[in-house]
Amino acid sequence: MIARLKDFASTNKSSINAYLSMIGGSAGRLVISLVYFIAIANTLTISDFGLFATASACGIMLSRLLAFGFVSPLYRIATVKPRLLGVYTAGFLGGMVLSAPLIAGAAWITYELIFAGQMQIGTFVKIMLAEVLCWRIMEIAVIVSYGINRFTAGAMLVVIATTFKTIAAVLFAWLTDGSLDVWSTYYILTNDLAALAAVIFFYPKVRLRWKPALYIRRWLDAVSVAGAEVLFYVQSELDKVLVLSLGGPETAGIYAILMRLVDLTALPVRAFLTVLVQRLMRDAKMLADIKTRIMLEGAVAAVSTAGLLGMAGFLWFFPEALGKNVAEAAPLLILVVLVPAFRNLIEYHSELLYATGRTVIRMLTLASLAAMKALLLAYVLGLHAEVEIWVELLNVAFFVLYLQSALLTYRALRSIAKRPI
Repeated sequence: MIARLKDFASTNKSSINAYLSMIGGSAGRLVISLVYFIAIANTLTISDFGLFATASACGIMLSRLLAFGFVSPLYRIATVKPRLLGVYTAGFLGGMVLSAPLIAGAAWITYELIFAGQMQIGTFVKIMLAEVLCWRIMEIAVIVSYGINRFTAGAMLVVIATTFKTIAAVLFAWLTDGSLDVWSTYYILTNDLAALAAVIFFYPKVRLRWKPALYIRRWLDAVSVAGAEVLFYVQSELDKVLVLSLGGPETAGIYAILMRLVDLTALPVRAFLTVLVQRLMRDAKMLADIKTRIMLEGAVAAVSTAGLLGMAGFLWFFPEALGKNVAEAAPLLILVVLVPAFRNLIEYHSELLYATGRTVIRMLTLASLAAMKALLLAYVLGLHAEVEIWVELLNVAFFVLYLQSALLTYRALRSIAKRPI
C-alpha cells in the first residue's frame, strides 16, 4: 500500500504540487472569507443581506457574458500555447468592449424584473460593476496564472483580493450605519482595487497583438462556453432569485446565509477541479476507467459532506460564533447535509464536459438543469411549509439535479475511450 502511494505521488508530483499551492490559497481564502461573511451578514439586516446576495448572484451570472466567453480560448492558449497569450489578450479586450452593451441591457432587465422597488438603481449598478467588470478581471488574471502553471501566484492573488474585500467589510461594520447603499460603495471600490492589483502585478507581461483571423476560428467555442458559463451560474445561483421572488427579502437572507456557509466548505473541491481540468485537457482518456470515475465522485462527495458536518458541528457548540444574524440560520445548516455534495458533483460534471471539449453538450446540459432547478424550487417554495421542512426538501431537489447531471454527462462521455478529444 505504501509503495503504491509512493508510486502515485511520484507519477503525479506536478499535479500534487499544484493542488497544494492552490489549497494553501484556498485555506487562506477560507479564513479571510469567513471574516468577510461575519462582518457583512451581521452588519446588514437579514433582508438587506438577502438583497445584496441576490444582486451579487445576478452579477456573477452576467459576468460570464464578458467578452462573449473569450476567456475560454484565453485559458486554453495559456495552458498549451503561452507564446500566443498577447494575441488572445488583445482579442479578449476587444470582446470585452463589444459585450458591454449586451451586459448593460441584460442588467437593466434584471433590475426591472427583480429589484425595482426593493433596491435603489444606483446601489444595483455599483454591485453589477463590481461583479461583472472588476471581480471578473481579477478572476481572469487568476485563470491565466493557473494556465501558465503559476499556481502560487494565482492562489496569492485570490487571497489578496479577498483580503481587500474583508478589510472593506470590517471598516463598513465599524464606521457606518450599516445601509446597503453605503456597502455597495465600499464594495465597488474594493473590487476596483482587486482588479488593478491583478492587472498591474499578476497578469503576465505580454505584447498585445491584434489578429482577428485567429479569434474568428475560436469564436464558436468561446460563445458556447459563455452560454454554458451563464447557464451554469443560472442553475447555481437561480435559487437566490427564486427565494427572493417567492419568499421575500427576509427568507432570501436566511437562505443566502445558509448557502454562503455551504459555499465556504467547497473551496478545497474547487482547487481539485482546477487541477483535474488541466490533466484532462492533456489526457482525456484517464476518465475511460469506471473505477476512476467512481473514485473521483466519491472523493468530491466525501470532502464536501465532511466540510458541511464540520461547519455544522462547530455552530452547534458555538451558535453565535459567527454573529447573531448567522445564529438564526445556523440550526438549519445540518438539514442541508447532502446539498454540498450534490452541488459540487454537478460542478464536477460541468468541468468534465468543458475539459473534454463537449462545450455545446455542456451548454445544453446546464440549460436543462437550470429549467429543472427552477421547477423544483418553485414547487418546494410554493408549498408554503415551515422553514425546516422546505430546507430539508432541498436535499431531495439537489439529488434529482445530480441524477440528471450524471446521466447527461456520462452519456456524453461514453465515446471518450474510442476517439481522441
